[in-house]
Amino acid sequence: MRKLLPSSLTGRLILTVVTFVAVVSILVSVSATLIMRSYLTGKLDDQLEQAFDRAQREQRDPSNDGFGGGLPQRGQGVPLPLGQAAGTVTATYDSTNQRGVVLTTQGPPRALSTTAIEALTEVVADGKPHTIELPALGTYRVVAVEDDDGDTLVGGLPTEDVDGTISSLIWWESLLAVAGIGAAAVAGRVLVRRQLQPLRDVAATAHQVTAMPLSSGEVGETVRVPDDLTDPTTEVGQVGEALNQLLGHVEQALDARHESEQQVRQFLADASHELRTPLSTIKGYAELSRRTGRADPDQILAKVESEAGRMSTLVEDMLLLARLDAGRDIDRRPVDLTRLVVEAVNDARVVDRERQWTFDVPDEPVTVTGDEQRLHQAVTNLLTNASRHTPPQTRVDVRIVEGDVVRVEVHDDGPGIDAELLPTIFERFTRGDSSRTRASGGAGLGMSLVKAIMHAHHGDATVASVPGDTTFTLTLPA
Repeated sequence: MRKLLPSSLTGRLILTVVTFVAVVSILVSVSATLIMRSYLTGKLDDQLEQAFDRAQREQRDPSNDGFGGGLPQRGQGVPLPLGQAAGTVTATYDSTNQRGVVLTTQGPPRALSTTAIEALTEVVADGKPHTIELPALGTYRVVAVEDDDGDTLVGGLPTEDVDGTISSLIWWESLLAVAGIGAAAVAGRVLVRRQLQPLRDVAATAHQVTAMPLSSGEVGETVRVPDDLTDPTTEVGQVGEALNQLLGHVEQALDARHESEQQVRQFLADASHELRTPLSTIKGYAELSRRTGRADPDQILAKVESEAGRMSTLVEDMLLLARLDAGRDIDRRPVDLTRLVVEAVNDARVVDRERQWTFDVPDEPVTVTGDEQRLHQAVTNLLTNASRHTPPQTRVDVRIVEGDVVRVEVHDDGPGIDAELLPTIFERFTRGDSSRTRASGGAGLGMSLVKAIMHAHHGDATVASVPGDTTFTLTLPA
């Protein structure tokens, strides 16, 4: 059954309209036919009642024709008054005699056949109209009444006029129904296609998007459904608006994918460069020792140990970033943030005596939930960053601010961060200069680790900087 239905929405809508018109036409035709037949049959029954009354009066008084005059011709003992229409059937019968005639358009009444009279004798004498089929005469509405003497009088009128009118009505109804269905099919096709044109325009936009190269590279802005097809008050507008929102999300996802790919490529390039330098150093010292045999072993071992430590630190940082990016769970326990900050600042004082280190913490301990080791690493990275990128005698203030969230602020009055560097300060391998040596700024993973650690704690890391006023802020849930 499903295979017989049109596959397109246009075809289904047209079929629905045509079917609806056909059903309505059939219902109207059937109803009109039944009502008309009932009306005409009622009129025929009224005529039959009048003719039957005249026949009864003639039977009771043969000298009266029902109109105040005598009957010029009798129908072989059958009551047949004047004024009866052509085709009228009148019959009388008792236990011994059966007589009946039918009026014709020309000539005297014609006697009914034996089979016709037998059909009339089967009519129930209840004074109500009945429909019967008389041989050689057709369909009739007849009434039968039995008098006091035991004689039964039967009168009938043909239904030919009623049947002819109903047949003509059915023919015209069929013709008009077919014409109406055809007109509905043509008009429905035109109107449905016109109404669905906006939907085809939306589909065309979707096809344009599928033809775009989205598998790789920077996608940019894709095509959009025109504004006149995004009216939310219409069904097509809702589809167009939803498609535009979907395209927007797809663009964001593809842009994020492209940016992630670029970051991965840059990460691999920077990581390879960072590892290549110490490996080249180790390889160079090893070749020097093998060729000359006069190199100081202690100096070589010290250099190898230094470069190996540099590689180890770099690998550990990258491994930690990979674990945090993968969403690996961190240790979540109550952490005394006050003690952690105080210890980090005191450690910085010991390592770097050229700068002024201060802290401002609440009197009562501030406790947060998280990984104490990672939080200590985030605070230490900020302090190390301030130590490396500010001149001597710079004042570095660390304070804890409580509220809806807990904030750890690291402020310094150094030269500040270059405005071009601020948007990428928390990206990996971002450094304040182009050098790749630890002494001048490290590998550039410290700030990215701070950001990743904060995200793992459902917090955030931000920075605001102008010359003489730089503040890094770590935000943690209270």
